[in-house]
Amino acid sequence: MADINIRQDILDELEFEPGVDAAHIGVAFENGVATLSGHVSSYGEKLAAEQAVCRVKGVQALAGKLDVRYPSDKQTADDDIAGRALSILRWNTVVPADSVMVKVQNGWITLTGQVNWDYQRRAAEAQVRRLSGVVGVMNSITIKPHTPAADVKRKIEDALRRNAEVEANAIGVLVRDRKVILEGHVHDWQERAVAERAAWSAPGIAAVENHLRIG
Repeated sequence: MADINIRQDILDELEFEPGVDAAHIGVAFENGVATLSGHVSSYGEKLAAEQAVCRVKGVQALAGKLDVRYPSDKQTADDDIAGRALSILRWNTVVPADSVMVKVQNGWITLTGQVNWDYQRRAAEAQVRRLSGVVGVMNSITIKPHTPAADVKRKIEDALRRNAEVEANAIGVLVRDRKVILEGHVHDWQERAVAERAAWSAPGIAAVENHLRIG
């Protein structure tokens, strides 16, 4: 498919996505790389726009930067954001109590601490990125190690074989210390994301390098 046609598909997908106002988003596309520019009104809208672009067939990489611009009357002080972030984390039953620390600077939230599972790490980020006034989230929460590398590799490979959305035979899994490296190829972004989630679902994993190629 020609680059100009894929660019139009991206624009159409952004217009179709209900969580995105595409009026201030610019799109360029060349050689499989989609580049976004412009601004959106919230961090959640920025993530929704990026996810919409990755759904388009033919997009192999995403570049560029969407700025988050809040109207002046909706800007929120860092201490207010920090207080609300702590409150929402305390109410969340998935995230262990007092396991996550929050720092806020110029609307950017930095999360630190240690949890047992990656889904807890992701849950903490998902909760705070919805807060008004947030322009970005840096998730520096670490995972506690507790499983041998050989067991982790087997668990991930078993999970890939069970998943109907993944061609497991085309994916190689390498475990070094607490890091998983995925290699091989997949059909689309969705399959790539599913494989990465399977890797993160293994106990004790602290990092995942996703080298899976699309095509």
